[in-house]
Amino acid sequence: MGVHNNIHIPKESWPYWTWFAIEFFIVLAVGALSSREIVRLFEKTLVDPGMQNWLFFGVIGAIFVAWYMVIRRLVFKRPILENRW
Repeated sequence: MGVHNNIHIPKESWPYWTWFAIEFFIVLAVGALSSREIVRLFEKTLVDPGMQNWLFFGVIGAIFVAWYMVIRRLVFKRPILENRW
């Protein structure tokens, strides 16, 4: 059986930077949706409408910092994720 050189290899054809863009938009969506729910909890209490905006973007910022500074570093340092072959 002969070798075909027209095989699709995703690693070579898919641009590497798009994985970072996909990850960014997933973190942004999770941050925005969870921030919306957290702001709704405080909507009827002590927080006035002017502070709700600050609270909304503060929670999104906290989720970004938690993901990119803490969780992502811990997850990607795991030895099980290393490619050893």
